[in-house]
Amino acid sequence: MLTALNTQTPTEEIMKAYKNKQQKGFTLIELMIVVAVIGVLAAIAIPQYQNYVKKSAIGVGLANITALKTNIEDYIATEGSFPATTAGTAAGFTRLGTVEDMGDGKIVIAPTASGALGGTIKYTFDAGVVSSSKIQLARDANGLWTCSTTVTSEIAPKGCTAGATIN
Repeated sequence: MLTALNTQTPTEEIMKAYKNKQQKGFTLIELMIVVAVIGVLAAIAIPQYQNYVKKSAIGVGLANITALKTNIEDYIATEGSFPATTAGTAAGFTRLGTVEDMGDGKIVIAPTASGALGGTIKYTFDAGVVSSSKIQLARDANGLWTCSTTVTSEIAPKGCTAGATIN
């Protein structure tokens, strides 16, 4: 009896058997590569996100004190001097349309000298990611406002002098 001759080499048989197998799931190497990629992305993204959070907190503080500029200018036009507020008393803050404690920080409004037209509005952060940082708007006698902050230039708002010494 004649038998059919096998014309395939052993290597061809192995390749054919391998092609017929279907891969199910991921290999360990593929999973390790995915974990490494996620680690690299996290190493880049987390510090950037933290800076974003700090920058937004500083921006909120600046917005809180910038809103007072109009009220202070009105006070100067009416009273002839920069207002002064005393910590713990609501009267001065109420007249300017604000409160001393903003929740994440405190506002201090002080003239440069008694009866002066110049002064400062200072916001000191006492909570959150920028705790103990300060931002300040200063008005000179000519009515020019300048901004300064104790935070680094990386997170300081545009137009504010970063790394300033604020008492």
